[in-house]
Amino acid sequence: MVGVLIRMRLRLLRHSLRGATRAGPFVVGALFGVGGGLFTAFALAVGLPGVPAEDQLTIGTDVAAALLGVWTLGWVAGPVVVAGSDETLQPEHFRLLPVGPRRLASGLLVSAAVGVPPLVSLVAFSGLAVRGATLGVGPFLVALVGVPLQLALVVALSRVVVGALGAVLRSRRGRDLGVLLATGAALMIAPAQYAFSALAPILVERRSPGFVTVLRALPSGWAPVAVEAAARSNWLLAVGALVGLALLVALLAWAWSVLLVRRMTTPPSASTPTRAGRAGRAGRSLSALVPATPVGAVAVKEVRTWWRDTRRRSVLIPGLVLGLVLPVLPAVLGDDRGLGGFGMLAYGPLLVILLSCMNSGNLYGFDGTALWHTLVQPDGVRADVRGRQLGWLAYVAPVAVVASLALPALTGRTDAYPWLLSLVPALLGGASGVVMVLSVFAAYPVPTQRSNPFAAGGMPGCSKGLLQIVISLLLLVVALPEIALVLAGTLVDSAVLGWAAVPVGVGVGLLTGWGFGRVAIRRLEERGPELLATVRSR
Repeated sequence: MVGVLIRMRLRLLRHSLRGATRAGPFVVGALFGVGGGLFTAFALAVGLPGVPAEDQLTIGTDVAAALLGVWTLGWVAGPVVVAGSDETLQPEHFRLLPVGPRRLASGLLVSAAVGVPPLVSLVAFSGLAVRGATLGVGPFLVALVGVPLQLALVVALSRVVVGALGAVLRSRRGRDLGVLLATGAALMIAPAQYAFSALAPILVERRSPGFVTVLRALPSGWAPVAVEAAARSNWLLAVGALVGLALLVALLAWAWSVLLVRRMTTPPSASTPTRAGRAGRAGRSLSALVPATPVGAVAVKEVRTWWRDTRRRSVLIPGLVLGLVLPVLPAVLGDDRGLGGFGMLAYGPLLVILLSCMNSGNLYGFDGTALWHTLVQPDGVRADVRGRQLGWLAYVAPVAVVASLALPALTGRTDAYPWLLSLVPALLGGASGVVMVLSVFAAYPVPTQRSNPFAAGGMPGCSKGLLQIVISLLLLVVALPEIALVLAGTLVDSAVLGWAAVPVGVGVGLLTGWGFGRVAIRRLEERGPELLATVRSR
């Protein structure tokens, strides 16, 4: 069973890499991963420089426990942050086969250790074996056992955590919670940078013995502890750490089999009639506020779709939340240095618009073959593009406008008002058009929602990714007139000239929103069938 699943996984991986657009991101990611793995292996084998010889063994174990803890955290949090849980072999495909859940779980778990991420992790963990070889034959043999156990631990722990979250988040409310959970995990990037910058002094100078003790006590530190114990001839601790690691892997494998049975036998929960009734009443109220025109109909449809589609919410909510919260973190951590000396906190609305635009630039990829309905409608393309622009603005504009009015006053940076009140309307209009330009020029297929919310989704590929970046640079062009006016007003000390950028920003936003939308309309009219073939889910 295990051999069959491994061969299936390798065959699917080989077929998924056909073509430069698919193989390119894979090769680039593999190169970065191998580089990180080699760096970790070197750090595990050598340790930190400048450490006294008598402390090399102890501090080397602390460093190894910290590095392996970071890799374990990456295996657990990575799929949640980037929705990248590898499900090349989906358990649902084996639901009707006469295979027991524990046998299937063990096979899927072992096959999950085949691929680039496990291989990169094995390269990183192999530094522990190199370190053991420098300490003697006994530590080397202990490391040879501890390295595969450490790899089995991170793979099994990742599967269990993602499986448990997937079981909890299969309902609509649960999937929304998953989006917020992924956003919250992404928010830990800034505090993690400060923590890592302070990690080396803590380990070398042992400023926090309690923190080091926790690193060693975590399962990610058991293999380094076993190698150190073998070097000190403390074989009871060495064997006990390895046995404990093996028992933990077995426990995680059992938990994975339980979650697998629950996943394959429990259907996703549906919306209740009460919730559907409330949604219907809200939809009728929204329709009453919008003119009964084709553009208004598409706008209402888009507002409802952004609210109901989990995949769309998963790209919109992080941009809105991260754009407001990320600038807060430097201010809280005492490093609020930002644009023009006003600090990043006051410029949160601009980050909201930028992130929401870049995350939302695949609207036709989310629609898939539903684009066919637009293409066969007479004059349907224009109404579709304009309505989608209004639907996107319905969510992003209120957040950006309210934040641009409130944050400068709350932070005492009222000098930022000319910047924000001119740039926000300009970028809102321009971004609503850039979203549509991205959706017609750089669209890519998105797989249908799977039972696991953290399963890996579609990716644009290298060529489409670069095209997205280039198109997003249009927002810089939109911002240039307002920046020039405000800077000129600052240089000549003219408040009138600085505030003149506000009506200019409104005009630029209206003009660029209409112009970029027109570009998207023309592209969709001329290359609609080709776009349909591109976004068709394969």
